[in-house]
Amino acid sequence: MFLNVAILVVVLVVALVLWSPRLYATKVWRAMTTPLASIIGSGFLVLGPVLDFSYGIHAPLVMLALCAGAYLFGAAIRYNMRALENADGEHETRFDRLVEHAAAASLGFAYIISVAYYLNLFGAFGVSLTAVNDTDHARLVTTAVYMIIVFVGWTRGFKALEAMEYASVTAKLAIIAGLLLGLGVYFYGRVADGGLIFNPPEQRGWSAVTLAFGLIVTVQGFETSRYLGRDYDTPTLIRSMRLAQWVSSAIYMAYILLIAYVFDLHGMKLTETAIVDMMAIVAPILSVLLVGAALAAQFSAAVADTSGSGGLFAELTRNRLTPRKAYALLAAVGITLTWSANVFQIISYASRAFAFYYALQAMLAASIAWRKEKSPLKAAAFAALALLGLAIVMLGTPVEA
Repeated sequence: MFLNVAILVVVLVVALVLWSPRLYATKVWRAMTTPLASIIGSGFLVLGPVLDFSYGIHAPLVMLALCAGAYLFGAAIRYNMRALENADGEHETRFDRLVEHAAAASLGFAYIISVAYYLNLFGAFGVSLTAVNDTDHARLVTTAVYMIIVFVGWTRGFKALEAMEYASVTAKLAIIAGLLLGLGVYFYGRVADGGLIFNPPEQRGWSAVTLAFGLIVTVQGFETSRYLGRDYDTPTLIRSMRLAQWVSSAIYMAYILLIAYVFDLHGMKLTETAIVDMMAIVAPILSVLLVGAALAAQFSAAVADTSGSGGLFAELTRNRLTPRKAYALLAAVGITLTWSANVFQIISYASRAFAFYYALQAMLAASIAWRKEKSPLKAAAFAALALLGLAIVMLGTPVEA
C-alpha cells in the first residue's frame, strides 16, 4: 500500500515539473520532446519482457548494444544535418540527391509499418485488463482506431489530435519515473534477501544477434529531429537529438538493469503485454498506470506518424498522392498487417524498414565525408554503419512468443 502511494506521488511530482511553464519555455527541451517521445514509446513497454525472456542474464548487454547502435545511426543523421546546413549547393551530386530521395521514400514506408506497430500495441493494451483479453478483440480495437484516425485525417486534419503530444509525453515520462521507483524498491528487496534471479538466455549465438537486429525499432525515433526544421535551427535540433538519445539510453539501461534480475520466468508467458503482469507483482497500481501510458503513447505516436507520412508522400509524389489518399493507403496496409501478422512480426518488419532508412543515411554520410572532408576514416566508418543497416534489413528476425 505504501509503495502504491509513493509511486503515485512520484508520478504527480514529475508530471508537475514537466508541465511547468519554465521548462516548456526552454527551446532545447521543446525540441527534445518529439524524439524523446518517439524513442521511449511502444518499445519501452515491450522491450523489457522481450530482453528478459530472450537474453536472461545478458539482457543489459543487449540493451547497451541497441542503444549504442541507435546512437551511431543518430550520429550519421546529425552529420548529414550539419552538412546540409553548411552546403552551398555546388558539392551536391546526383548520387547524394538519389540517396536522399530514396531515404525519404523508405522513411515514408517505415512510417506505415510503425503506425501498424503502434496501433496493434494499442489494441493489445486496450483489452489487457478486460474480460475479452484475446488476439481477435485486440485486432478489432486496432481496426476501429485505424478507421477513426483516417476519418479525422480525411475530414478535419490532425491539428486537434496533435495537441495531445506534449500531454502524452508528460504523462508517459511521469509514469516511467513511478515505474523506476517501484522497480528500484523491488530490486533492493531482492538484493536484501539474497533473492536476485539469473535467468539463462533462451537465445544464443547467431540467433541472438539476428533477434537483436529485429528489435532496433524499439530504440528508433531520434530521426524525427531532422524533420522539425520549420520550428528550430539546425544546431538546436542536433543538440536536442543527442540529448534525447542520452536521456532515453539512461532510462532504458536503468529499466533493464532493474527488471532483468528480479523475475522468475518459469510459468510466465511472453506476450506483447507481459509487462502488465510483471508489474502487478511489483505494485498493483503500476499495471493500471502502464496501460494508461500505453494507450496515450500509442495513439499520439500513431497520429504523428500518420500525419508525417501523409505530408512526406505528398512531397515525394509532387502531390499526385495527396495526404488524404496516403492516409487511406496507410490504413489499408496497416489493417492487412493487423489481421495477417502478430505484434512481434510487425516489430521485426518495422525494424527492418527503419534500418534501411538508417543505412541510406549512413551511405549519404560516407559520400559526404569522402568528397567534402576528404576523410577516408570517417567515410569508412559511415560505410561500415551502412553495411550494418543493410545486415539488419536482411537478417533481422521476429521474437517467437
